[in-house]
Amino acid sequence: MFPRLIPTARTDPELAPFRSGLVFGFFNALTWQIGIGTPMVLFAEQLGATPFQVGLAYSFVFILTPIQIVSTALLPRHGYKRVMLGGWGMRSVFLAVPAVLAVLAPRVGPQAWMVDALVGSVFLFCFFRSIGAAAIIPWLYSILPIGVRGRYFASDQFISGVGGVGTLITSAALFALLPVYLALLLQYLIALAGSTLSFFALRRLPNAPNPTAISLVTVLRDTPRHMFAPTPFRRFLWLSVWVAVVTTSIPPFTAYYLKVGPALAAWEIMRFEVLRYLGVILGAWVIGRRIDATGARGFFLLAIGLYALVAMFWVFFLQTGAGGLGAIGAVYFVLGTGAACWNIAYLNYLPKLVPVEERTLMVAIYGAVTACLGGCSPIIWGIFLKSGSGPGPAIDVNVFIAFFVVALVSVVLLSPLIARLPEDTRTSPEPLIIGNALLRPFRAATYLANLIDLQSIRPPRAPSEPPAPPPKP
Repeated sequence: MFPRLIPTARTDPELAPFRSGLVFGFFNALTWQIGIGTPMVLFAEQLGATPFQVGLAYSFVFILTPIQIVSTALLPRHGYKRVMLGGWGMRSVFLAVPAVLAVLAPRVGPQAWMVDALVGSVFLFCFFRSIGAAAIIPWLYSILPIGVRGRYFASDQFISGVGGVGTLITSAALFALLPVYLALLLQYLIALAGSTLSFFALRRLPNAPNPTAISLVTVLRDTPRHMFAPTPFRRFLWLSVWVAVVTTSIPPFTAYYLKVGPALAAWEIMRFEVLRYLGVILGAWVIGRRIDATGARGFFLLAIGLYALVAMFWVFFLQTGAGGLGAIGAVYFVLGTGAACWNIAYLNYLPKLVPVEERTLMVAIYGAVTACLGGCSPIIWGIFLKSGSGPGPAIDVNVFIAFFVVALVSVVLLSPLIARLPEDTRTSPEPLIIGNALLRPFRAATYLANLIDLQSIRPPRAPSEPPAPPPKP
């Protein structure tokens, strides 16, 4: 059964004290779906952005992951709450820039500086988001009693899913019913309201004692060893980087192509995004119930197979135009399901590879390296996808076909390598839990990049829990 939306003292007295965190998850979904999702891509195209500018804006959330790791050093001095509120408060300011642009653009016409302003605002939004993101997961671990964590994160997934899909449907309706700039203005006002309300929800969460983080000296000393020493972790890390490089660019550039190529309406593209997230949600629900019994490797291969189907469809569609809107919707759904397969599989597989005493640093390395290098992909492909027909929004279809051919060849080469990954299905270490990031499979790895040892965090006892007896003399 689905978890209740908002727990109360009557329906769930253990979870009720932390319901403001669930409220945060709901309103935060309104923000990221618009501020760094497909509406941002469509706004950039409307202002005349090139594929490079779109890829650059989309990549910021990935390539700024090192800021998140460095920000972990702020937590022992300033604490979870101050760091999180500082980052989330500052990011809200920069959502006002696109709202102002949506007012100016229909009055004076799109200008080149407007694209630069939009890209710059996304950069600053992601910069301060990275600072805040360093605190959120260890903060939740530090305040949630162990017996409550499972229900909390399950509720967080559901509530964030409702908020995220609802935002996509609302965005599609606004694009369908209103002039494009008015629709964009209302969407960014929704994002700004969501960011503000999520900030005030965070303020209601209790603080926790300041943590002790791994020193940056230790990080600089041990990171090269973990990245390059011949171990199963190194093998899986670089296979994951390859997958991230192949897949990260698909969502922004397919949306951009559909807008400037077949010239689909923005509401139609947002409808496809709804299907993609429905694929994520369904995939997460089905896979999460089976992965403990079957192991992660099979779901890695399933994800690779679904990515191959996506690539084959786009190569065929770009050459022939066959299939129509129904086929595009289906392939969006498949893309979401494939992303959910890979995401849930690595969250279960990675703990099997890392020693307990080095888990924090190795998981942070995995998140930072896969996110950063995967995030470089939209920037590089954006350079080559620009059509030579002149300034403004355009895409070179032949290069876009080559993009999917490279993706298809990559997943074919990856398949036997992934099939040979070692996995002991007899052991089941606790999987990584990163909140509602399951609904953001292309950005989930960024939440792993912190240097706080979650296993060492001991939350306060529940009120009904008796104190531990003193040791016997």
